[in-house]
Amino acid sequence: MAQRYRHYKGGLYELVCEATQEADLRPVIVYRAANGTVWTRPKDVFFELVEVDGVKVPRFTPLD
Repeated sequence: MAQRYRHYKGGLYELVCEATQEADLRPVIVYRAANGTVWTRPKDVFFELVEVDGVKVPRFTPLD
């Protein structure tokens, strides 16, 4: 079963796979929104902390 994540703004996403961006060989995360749209985001950005109301929180939090 694929790992599911909640975005800090509330959306639910499923991590599809890790891939490599051809242009610069940067690792990217391929993920699917609850509505079926597929997105990519650099791996370091996907897993980074963002500041919300002065508090650092994960951009995406894994759901168990």
